[in-house]
Amino acid sequence: MKRILVVDDNLMSLQLISAQLEEKYEIALAKSGSQAFQICMREMPDLMLLDIKTPDLDGIESVMILKQDIVLSQIPIIITSTERNPAAEIRAIRAGAVDFIPKPVEKEILLHKIEFHLRLSSYERLFESKMKDLEDNVILSFSDMVEYRDENTDGHVIRTPRYVELLGRELRSKGLFADELSEKALEWIVRAVPLHDVGKLGVSDVILLKPSMLDDEEFEIMKTHTIIGAEMLRNMYTRSPDQHYLEYAIMIAESHHERYDGKGYPYGLKKEEIPLCARLMAMADAYDTLVGVRIYKKSMSHEDACRIIQAESGAQFDPRVVDAFQSVALTCADVALENRFKG
Repeated sequence: MKRILVVDDNLMSLQLISAQLEEKYEIALAKSGSQAFQICMREMPDLMLLDIKTPDLDGIESVMILKQDIVLSQIPIIITSTERNPAAEIRAIRAGAVDFIPKPVEKEILLHKIEFHLRLSSYERLFESKMKDLEDNVILSFSDMVEYRDENTDGHVIRTPRYVELLGRELRSKGLFADELSEKALEWIVRAVPLHDVGKLGVSDVILLKPSMLDDEEFEIMKTHTIIGAEMLRNMYTRSPDQHYLEYAIMIAESHHERYDGKGYPYGLKKEEIPLCARLMAMADAYDTLVGVRIYKKSMSHEDACRIIQAESGAQFDPRVVDAFQSVALTCADVALENRFKG
């Protein structure tokens, strides 16, 4: 059953609308904008009926604040008002409301509009889901192009997003980086991870496929894949500014080889100068490299990889990310085993 949140400071109005809707919907009631926000944070309603005049925040202000939140902005909001003039309706629509219903509310009109906007919202979410699936396929296909060229990284773009998600959720469970690792932010970070090495498309095959360790000159050229990748992704983001995961993809591509102690590349960033998403990627990248087979090295045991990572706490890696890794290390080992390297 769909859940409707009705917000009105008039008790009689709340009771009337609730009685009109309770046969078809689950109803939640709020008498102020702040109370409505609390209810939305606990359990997001499918639709909100919001009176234009409520205590502490009026309806227009409430709509504008809700629309600034990535998750809560998805709630369709219908404004109700005793004001019967076009100016009030225009204010509501411009703020982000999907509709405007004058009071007293006619039951049939109310039910029709609610059903219409619930269906429309459902179709929009389905469309967004299909588009996300399509975009994710494009991302993985793009990343596969790198793996087809680089024989060292078979399955890397499948495993590393899973490591990063495990690390992000563990950090959040510890109460760390709450804003940087919101549910939506972590989703975007995980989506961005497969693009971290896209700059390798701009590196010569002579270097990329060399069956031994690179010399100093070759390694300097290899380092440029971070800058090349970030530039490629910036160009993509310029063309598609609504694809917010590309913001994280840029940071990850550019900074995942930076070190916590400032001795990494390309810019020698240190500590919090390195974006958190790149610090997570650095850990995921290192673990996958340590336990995997490469042309120039054999695989390492999970236990030895964990010891190396712990030894690099505060040097190569953020100590908080290292602690999170140690908490999820066994699950990371399972991910690695599910997708063994070729050879």
